[in-house]
Amino acid sequence: MSSTDPVTMFGADWCRDCRRTKAQLDELGLTYRYVDLEADPAAADVAREISGRTNIPVVVYPDASHHVEPTNAEVETKLRELALI
Repeated sequence: MSSTDPVTMFGADWCRDCRRTKAQLDELGLTYRYVDLEADPAAADVAREISGRTNIPVVVYPDASHHVEPTNAEVETKLRELALI
């Protein structure tokens, strides 16, 4: 990923943490790429390669760092650190 890539979130509608993180990103007005693991099951392998875990959501930032199952505070702190909000 390059620094011009948006934030990418891997998630699924059945996942409560995914719905919470997606709602947070929407509320912040952030442009991001949402990868629906129900619609694209093969993307689960990509998320697992990034995180080393099967937990979701996986949020990938433009600096190539990521969070797995982040709290709202963790996401907000990282977005502020990257000057995205």
